[in-house]
Amino acid sequence: MADYASGMITAFVLVEARPDAIADLAPSIAEIVGVREAHSVAGGDTDLLAVLRVPDHAAIADVVTEHIARLPGVSSTRTMIAFRSYSSEQLDAGYEGFGD
Repeated sequence: MADYASGMITAFVLVEARPDAIADLAPSIAEIVGVREAHSVAGGDTDLLAVLRVPDHAAIADVVTEHIARLPGVSSTRTMIAFRSYSSEQLDAGYEGFGD
């Protein structure tokens, strides 16, 4: 079931950082308004992954360029915008009451 009702946009920001800055960056990113979660990750050139939930595309630009990218230790960012969001909770709710 797609998440259209919330009116919010989900974006994922892949952050490449200096190795000595990663531990301090994750909590700093998580505190930024519009960032729902921040994760330390392994694989490829990505060190941190930030999950954004914001009202519009302008807010994505603001969070990424004015806040995340300016943090000391951030080398680069790459942003992906979700077209549709799905979760197992939403799928379960969609079938609630059937077959009972």
